[in-house]
Amino acid sequence: MNVKAIVAASLLAAFVTPAFAADEFYVVQDVKTKKCSIVDQKPVDTTTTTVVSPSGTIYKTRSEAETGMKTVKVCSSN
Repeated sequence: MNVKAIVAASLLAAFVTPAFAADEFYVVQDVKTKKCSIVDQKPVDTTTTTVVSPSGTIYKTRSEAETGMKTVKVCSSN
């Protein structure tokens, strides 16, 4: 009986954990192409992309990031 409970808890955790992981969105710009995009992880390699959101703003949802991207000057000028 305990084995079934452990397996069920493991499966539940496997499906729920990714949903909590993506609660940070960043507006970034590709250094070469100058195109903006939204990513769910902060860029580590700043030689290819750079965070361009105002004051490094971290958005909680993708829709907030999309709205924020429209207000970033370097993104709206492309």
